[in-house]
Amino acid sequence: MPDDAAAARDAAEEESAFSHPPVDPDVTSAYGSHPDQVIDFYAPRTPSDTPAPVVVVLHGGAWRARYDRRHITPFADHLARRGFAVANVEYRRGGDPLIPGRNTGGHPGDATPPAGRWPDTFDDVAAALDALPALVRVAVPQADPRRMVLTGHSAGGHLALWAAARHVLPADAPWRTGRPTPLRGVVALAPIADFEAAEKLDVCGNASLQLLGGQDAFAERRPYADPVLLLPTGIATTLVQGRADLVVPQAVAESYADAAAKAGEVVGLTLLEDVGHFPLIDPAADACAVVAEEIAQLAW
Repeated sequence: MPDDAAAARDAAEEESAFSHPPVDPDVTSAYGSHPDQVIDFYAPRTPSDTPAPVVVVLHGGAWRARYDRRHITPFADHLARRGFAVANVEYRRGGDPLIPGRNTGGHPGDATPPAGRWPDTFDDVAAALDALPALVRVAVPQADPRRMVLTGHSAGGHLALWAAARHVLPADAPWRTGRPTPLRGVVALAPIADFEAAEKLDVCGNASLQLLGGQDAFAERRPYADPVLLLPTGIATTLVQGRADLVVPQAVAESYADAAAKAGEVVGLTLLEDVGHFPLIDPAADACAVVAEEIAQLAW
């Protein structure tokens, strides 16, 4: 259990990150018919003679419906002010009434709603990434979809790593692509990057277990969903992690980086001292500037 000082710092960091008012996008485009199948676009706020790179943002929140893309819009706006075009992706999450065989892993009346929907959450992220190049050309014509970086926070960090690894999914996976997604790279922020490690640490109330449909489905579905089992990807990848993170501990990111090294792939791991979970997406925090710089190194 964290000591009182660590818990107080974590609470203060979360309060700061969620204190910023949501920032409305310039354009919202649909990539499907469900209300959650939308992408918010932010045009770069600084003029440039060259087309802007595109940063695709996948928000966190343990894949639960109570956390939608609005909480990460100040971070999206922060990136737009740094000269990026930003695509903030929404996707279906858990927490609606349970659908047998799909949105399982919790029980009616649980204080914590189930995390994610199988396979809907993955269907949506795959569909959004497939639709993005065409949508970007219309929504943000001053952007260059050929220079695209994926980033995501927490559960969104998991989805960013997963989306970049679709070409190494099992052959029977419906989301598998024949070739790597054309990306400049991935910057995953405190990602839930290793489900086994996350479950041992009870990250977000067994959210990984729930995302895959509960204990009975966990082992069977992990090869289709767990980034640590989808290595190497051949795509430049950096993890940014606070050493003081109480939500997704440093050990999860380290486990993924170690697995990548064993698979013959070098994954960058930027560890930030005295930083917890939420400063990575808080425009008021120094850690957020570090994140923007990591993205810039891949994008430009």
